[in-house]
Amino acid sequence: FERREQALVVHLPAEPVFLSVDPVRLAQIVGNLLNNANKFTAPGGQVWLTVESGPQAVIRVRDTGVGIAAEHLTSVFDMFTQVDTTLERASSGLGIGLTLVKTLAEMHGGSVSATSGGLGQGSEFVVCLPMDDAREASAVAPPALAAAVRPLRILVVDDNHDAADSLAMLLTINGHEMHIEYDGAAAVAAVVTFHPDVVLMDIGLPGLNGYEAARQIRAQHTGPSRPVLVAVTGWGQSEDRQRSKEAGFDVHVVKPMDEVTLSGMLAEYGRGRNTA
Repeated sequence: FERREQALVVHLPAEPVFLSVDPVRLAQIVGNLLNNANKFTAPGGQVWLTVESGPQAVIRVRDTGVGIAAEHLTSVFDMFTQVDTTLERASSGLGIGLTLVKTLAEMHGGSVSATSGGLGQGSEFVVCLPMDDAREASAVAPPALAAAVRPLRILVVDDNHDAADSLAMLLTINGHEMHIEYDGAAAVAAVVTFHPDVVLMDIGLPGLNGYEAARQIRAQHTGPSRPVLVAVTGWGQSEDRQRSKEAGFDVHVVKPMDEVTLSGMLAEYGRGRNTA
């Protein structure tokens, strides 16, 4: 915030607010929201972090940033969503962080919502969490988070560091063992050393693109133990799907992909590995 000359205003209750939460995960919720506000607020702007107590604990992060169009207020929580090309050019971080916030809040029996006056009008994200006397509710995870039959070894490959790191964090929460690479050549090498069950790979990678990386992985690894290759891309035309199939990908997924779909897909792979 200092580097971007933004004012960060923090309002906390006079009395402590007691929650039954994982403090690391709570820090990730707040950190992702502040990071998002920082990235999409111009230098000289302002961000407010407010905590309120009542029937629930309420965490608000409000900014004077680029804002969100009304039709995107719910989709911003979908995985890999890019709500506006201007935002995409401004920062590479949008796409996974808000999905992570939603997942973590729901894991604790809470919720998250977004409001905005529209483009250029700033935005506010509100996280509601049960107070300490709601332990039973906060301990219940939604079905999607328990979908995997067993933990998988998953390799995430994306040159968008924020997206790759956040996706890996999201899947780690589900109990999977993760490894991250940011380019195609490193991904090919990582398959040899990490032995992943599943590779989630972007197509538009620097140097060795996703198609070429998939071809090399397929050439080097055959048989029933070969990894499942999933193309995760913004390209979804029929010719794009055909090209990824010819390169060796098993599945072609178009961004945005919601976490329920991803969890279900990984659960199927887990069952397949168990019966192999």
